[in-house]
Amino acid sequence: MTATERTPADLLRSALAADPGRPLVTFYDDATGERVELSVATFANWVAKTANLLQGELSAGPGDRVVLLLPAHWQTAVWLLACSSVGAVADLAGDPASADVVVSGPDTLEAARACGGERVALALRPLGGRFPQPPAGFVDYAVEVPGQGDRFAPFAPVDPDDPALVVAGAAFSAAEVVERALADAPSLDLTGPGSRLLSGLPYDSWDGVSAGLYAPLAAGGSVVLCRNLDRLDEERLAQRIESERVTASRR
Repeated sequence: MTATERTPADLLRSALAADPGRPLVTFYDDATGERVELSVATFANWVAKTANLLQGELSAGPGDRVVLLLPAHWQTAVWLLACSSVGAVADLAGDPASADVVVSGPDTLEAARACGGERVALALRPLGGRFPQPPAGFVDYAVEVPGQGDRFAPFAPVDPDDPALVVAGAAFSAAEVVERALADAPSLDLTGPGSRLLSGLPYDSWDGVSAGLYAPLAAGGSVVLCRNLDRLDEERLAQRIESERVTASRR
């Protein structure tokens, strides 16, 4: 970690400066057959638009709690980096009643209604598609995010030592997220540019979000993030590992 890389958003900016065209997140959903590949530049664009939505439209700022009721998914990864960009606390599977903003997938909308603040709904459809019928009381992310700006600047400086992430009840500052991600990289066989980690772990623990996002980003590698990987037999999994040039895996 350098003096200028103390938050996950800093890591993304460094990755964008180094090689914007390389893959960063490749997502599979083996229940639907979906595959999405996002380069560093495309991922960073989604992050910027989402951060602008979060800051400008939802009025979130440093210290505000954003509860993410979302699975391991490329859009969840975008929201984690958007929260880091704004300085908001990303609380994975936290209590919506305590949230300033709740971001819900289609299966957790009822639980998300406990939030008295802003509510955002993600359809989690292929290619970031919108809901056929927007859920009442929620902003449809897929409708709102395309019109947001492609560049983001926070209204207030983000302090790396402030709380940034809550997962499985454990809280981490932005600097701790970066430090732990860098420390995890060797044990995950992430050896630098070209490293490609396949992760089938859910985003319900530090190990899951580290393998599924933070450690590959910190190491200059990429992640093949797989949802519903248990639907894949060993032969098809081996084919994916070969075709995606995977260098390590965690399942």
